[in-house]
Amino acid sequence: MPRVFVSHKKEDSQIASGIAAYLKAGGLNVYIDTIDTQLSGSGPDLADYIRAQLEKCTQLLAVISPETQASWWVPWEIGVATEKERFLASFVANQAKVPEYLEKWPYLRNSADLDVYIRESKRAQTLVEERVRGGYRTTAQATGFRSFHTSLKSALRQ
Repeated sequence: MPRVFVSHKKEDSQIASGIAAYLKAGGLNVYIDTIDTQLSGSGPDLADYIRAQLEKCTQLLAVISPETQASWWVPWEIGVATEKERFLASFVANQAKVPEYLEKWPYLRNSADLDVYIRESKRAQTLVEERVRGGYRTTAQATGFRSFHTSLKSALRQ
């Protein structure tokens, strides 16, 4: 089952929580720090904790807003997710511009796009599971990673 890490700046918590609820209603598991009572550390301890949460997730959805430009954590989380070959996409809020370094990944702007994201997330996860069952464990995640991004971008006409 896909598990989405919703990355966001604190000022975007309300938007991120709404997205998380929408994804949950669509049948995806979600991690969002606004409901995580364990986030009391800082510095390296916090980084280790967030990395551990990302490890439990199959994908990352970054909320991008004008406030995100002032964030250190959102780009860091995107980097960790990319390194771990997690399915990656952005939700662009409040008329923000997609940063150049994220233009290669799919981006969403509304609930219709979230519906496509949910559908493609489930499809890609099924592909990964089929590859694992077929004996291709070492390449399953990379195959799903490429397939998810290609299919989602195509479905969103990007």
